[in-house]
Amino acid sequence: MVYVQCGLGRTGHLWAHESYGVFPDIMTLAKPLAGGLPIGAVLVTERVASAINFGDHGSTFSGSPLICNAALAVLEKFSEPSFLASAAKKGQHLKQILTQKLGHNPHVKEASPLVDAYREAGFLVLTTRKGNVVRLVPPLIITEEFGVGS
Repeated sequence: MVYVQCGLGRTGHLWAHESYGVFPDIMTLAKPLAGGLPIGAVLVTERVASAINFGDHGSTFSGSPLICNAALAVLEKFSEPSFLASAAKKGQHLKQILTQKLGHNPHVKEASPLVDAYREAGFLVLTTRKGNVVRLVPPLIITEEFGVGS
């Protein structure tokens, strides 16, 4: 599983697979792990780890104390019991707003006006596929009030 967009609290769980009862053998982590700073990590099960020998995996610039400390700070924040619950609640709130305002509107077909409006409101909004799918990536610390008027 690749946890660049869906990991570290984005689904209201620390790991997205927790929502589905799936347990991957290998997970890759990157940007969210250190709050956007350059880091990457690979998490593997014991079974997979037993097939990797010392020295099989490494990097010239791995283990930067500054970046690793940033990652530890992020993980400490996620270990606070209320943090993930708050992220899940905010996600549901945003989903409700979008459903109420856009859910049954047959005219919502073009993504670019929606993307422009959300960007102007301060949201990080991306399109995927052929530009017809909108991907919202609000910060996990967003307030519910911010999304209400959008």
